[in-house]
Amino acid sequence: MTTADAGSLFDDLAPGYDEDRFHESVAEALVQGLIPMTSPPVVLDIATGTGSAAFAALRLLDARGLVGVDISPAMIERARGRAVAEDKAGRIDWRIGEAVPAPVPDTSTDVVLCASALHFLGMAALRDWLRVLRPGGRVAFSLPPADTFRPSGAIAELVATDLPLPQDAGQAAGVATAAGFEQATATRLDFAGGRPQAVFLVHASAPVDVRR
Repeated sequence: MTTADAGSLFDDLAPGYDEDRFHESVAEALVQGLIPMTSPPVVLDIATGTGSAAFAALRLLDARGLVGVDISPAMIERARGRAVAEDKAGRIDWRIGEAVPAPVPDTSTDVVLCASALHFLGMAALRDWLRVLRPGGRVAFSLPPADTFRPSGAIAELVATDLPLPQDAGQAAGVATAAGFEQATATRLDFAGGRPQAVFLVHASAPVDVRR
């Protein structure tokens, strides 16, 4: 599937993306895991969708500056619509574009967020986050467990083949460690509902040693 096709697919999903609040709940929990961090100067929200993780970083971390990037123009349009009420100070810079490489300079970012998307981006994204993070910067991402994630159709075609889905929290944290991050932790979050939904929330730090 081409980049344009992937963008069109998520454009089609945008109108109903927030209906069940699953992605918003994941984003909120992901950012909560970064507390007690306060006022990070630059937060990068990769595959921001309708902006849930970026808005959570404003509310919970008082982020001073944010960049939200997504391949889908329709998702970004919805994020900008939400920003009228949720980002009145205009701290979020919304960008339409590919997640890898991220559209920010090397060692320019204090926090990288990626809610509900790394399983589409693969290991290249993790390596790129090490590029953009300052030494000791924080990363927070989610991954679906192997036992609940059952993609089909066009969505299944997008799933990265180089990033095996974790069976447990240890494997989820190991994804970050294998990419070169340190102090990785992971917790599983299960959601009640008609069908099983769960994610692993992973938090880790970029090495302080800049010779990585």
